[in-house]
Amino acid sequence: MRADTVFLGGSAFLHGADVRAGVAVTDGRISAVGPDEQVRELIGPGTEVVDLSGGLVTAGFQDAHVHPVFAGALLLQCDLQGSTDVVELVGRVQKYASAHPERSWVTGGGWSMESFPGGRPHRHALDAVVPDRPVFLTNRDGHGAWVNGAALRLAGIDSARAAPPAGRIERDADGEPTGLLHEGAATLVGRLLPAATAADGRAALLAAQTHLLSLGITAWQDAIVGPYLGRPDNLATYLAADAAGELLVRVVGDLWWDRERGLEQLPDLRERRASAPAAGRFRPTTVKIMQDGIAENFTAAMTQPYRDPCGCSTGSAGLSFVDPELLLRAVTALDADGFQVHLHTLGDRAVREALDALEAARRANGSRDARHHLAHLQVVHPDDVPRFAQLGATATIQPLWAVHEPQMDELTIPFLGEGLAERQYPFADLYAARAPLAAGSDWAVSSADPWAGIHVAVNRTPPDAEGSSQPFLPHQRLALGTALTAYTLGSARVNSLEHRTGSLEVGKDADLAVHDRDPFAGPAEDIGRTRVLRTYLQGRLVHQA
Repeated sequence: MRADTVFLGGSAFLHGADVRAGVAVTDGRISAVGPDEQVRELIGPGTEVVDLSGGLVTAGFQDAHVHPVFAGALLLQCDLQGSTDVVELVGRVQKYASAHPERSWVTGGGWSMESFPGGRPHRHALDAVVPDRPVFLTNRDGHGAWVNGAALRLAGIDSARAAPPAGRIERDADGEPTGLLHEGAATLVGRLLPAATAADGRAALLAAQTHLLSLGITAWQDAIVGPYLGRPDNLATYLAADAAGELLVRVVGDLWWDRERGLEQLPDLRERRASAPAAGRFRPTTVKIMQDGIAENFTAAMTQPYRDPCGCSTGSAGLSFVDPELLLRAVTALDADGFQVHLHTLGDRAVREALDALEAARRANGSRDARHHLAHLQVVHPDDVPRFAQLGATATIQPLWAVHEPQMDELTIPFLGEGLAERQYPFADLYAARAPLAAGSDWAVSSADPWAGIHVAVNRTPPDAEGSSQPFLPHQRLALGTALTAYTLGSARVNSLEHRTGSLEVGKDADLAVHDRDPFAGPAEDIGRTRVLRTYLQGRLVHQA
């Protein structure tokens, strides 16, 4: 049998190691992996020969925690990603508003807290450039929004308006809202946004798909399928794209757990799961529970209280968005109903509450291959590290954040309680304790580029650092092969796709990525410079740089 495509003249990532080898593809599947001379025998008159030129071929990346529809919408709205200069950010808002006078709202986002003193933007900057229309701009991490005075007035947010239990309204010294709304407080404005149309959702998803394919990402898990902070429900977007043949990749959808409700939402979740055909590329088989917030606004749930700017205890250790007792019952019920559970856990108290819930589910329902996973894991208590392997819980890491940067050094470390700063992003500890590892980006919170995340996992320095950069807790580094496996086979396992994808094995689907170099052959500090040249889905070329 002759191959349709062969890849020769470089290396292949096999079984967690870099091997000098070639790969052959026939009828959309991997038909041979081995020395070039062996693979060369499958070349026929119609075979395409791809010269790797010393580069690397891998299984396609899979992102275990990403927000493509939201990120794609940002690309098409007022996009504030990629800059920390306040003047430039405000200028982008003004330019977008001027270019779209027909829109009743100015929407978008992607700004980072490090752009503003204390991480707190003010409505006055927006009022100066858009005084006549409401503005709603979400933070890059999705945990808050920057709004102008018109938006505050529409939502009735003033000095007397109380914040919802799972949110906070930033205020001036005189009690007036500043225009920064954290967590659930952002929904006070977000729920007033004009409804996105089906065409808006389609355009956002397709823009995101094109971007992710260009990075070698051939499958993902969308971490929020449902309405959140003013975002529209994207379930119908995925179903329509799948039905139309426009969804090229396999996607697991995380149905959003409404933290304002309890177990009475289970029938709704079952109905939403049943809405997707079993044979489709989109499977909404997971439930996402956001158990806490983020450290920068003191809503991540910690075991120690946060400190104030003077170093004294604030008395507050963050928020558990779902009552821990309810979480035990919810996870147990979801597990019994066959759902995978994906838990947002930033702080070490949230991690413990999530692991306690998984333990309760196992005790009630017995052990099953559920693939439950905890994402982010900024702070993990040492006592809880071994529990991942014991409970079969996957640690889904977002490596790109484990670096010294202003958001870490100025807005996080000074305010963490006793001993917490030294427990951040314990990748090596989790791996040594045999926790299953998967990886994701949380795009649009940060870059979707897997090589950027892998660079940080290996170096604990930013991928774009110039000159010497102090590694962040360097004893928590991962080996390159370990980090690459997390982004391929580890995430494939979380997505229940490891039998079809995630590794270069004969018989598996030829979802592949071709890279411009072999990062195993160069210095570790160059890993982040690796670029994807080609992406294949079942042997079909879908991206070429």
